[in-house]
Amino acid sequence: MAGRWANFGFYGARGVPGWVALGREMDRNVTGIKSPVESARGLSARLRYLTKSSAGMDAMRRAGITVPQRRIDAWVAKTVRPNKANLQRIDSAYWDLRRRNLGVEWQRRLADRGTRIEIHPVDQRDVLPGRERSIPVRRITVRGHRIWDDIIQAWIDEDGQMLDIVWDEIITDIGSDYDSYSYVSSIGFGI
Repeated sequence: MAGRWANFGFYGARGVPGWVALGREMDRNVTGIKSPVESARGLSARLRYLTKSSAGMDAMRRAGITVPQRRIDAWVAKTVRPNKANLQRIDSAYWDLRRRNLGVEWQRRLADRGTRIEIHPVDQRDVLPGRERSIPVRRITVRGHRIWDDIIQAWIDEDGQMLDIVWDEIITDIGSDYDSYSYVSSIGFGI
């Protein structure tokens, strides 16, 4: 982390590391099936999505589904219902595959044109009087194949260390005050 906030929060500032806010914003942009996996509709939709490609089958394996193919076929045919543990694994596999598929789409879309990121500084409402800092909301455009490839791959892999490195690259473009954005209250952007 770029921050020189050795004792972050000591005077009452609240926030999260910028890379955490970046990951949360990407998570917020993941859309998918709204019906819960426990409902017939939600289960059916997830299974259709997962079983139509080898990537879906890989996602099920990553989620820990170890049943034979004939059992998965019975789930799809609705002749057998998965147990509670497998329902949760199906849901995890679905969201894992959604993240990966959206990541590919986002890489294609953001590589050239990029997107504008709005960075909201730490919340200083509880900071002791005289210890507040004037930190404005910043808006920067992040573009380029390499940086978005790194961001998206780190997000898919849930690699906080790499997201932290990329966040440092993003905020150094702010200028000499970049370190003020090592911790933030939130960030926002459209994909």
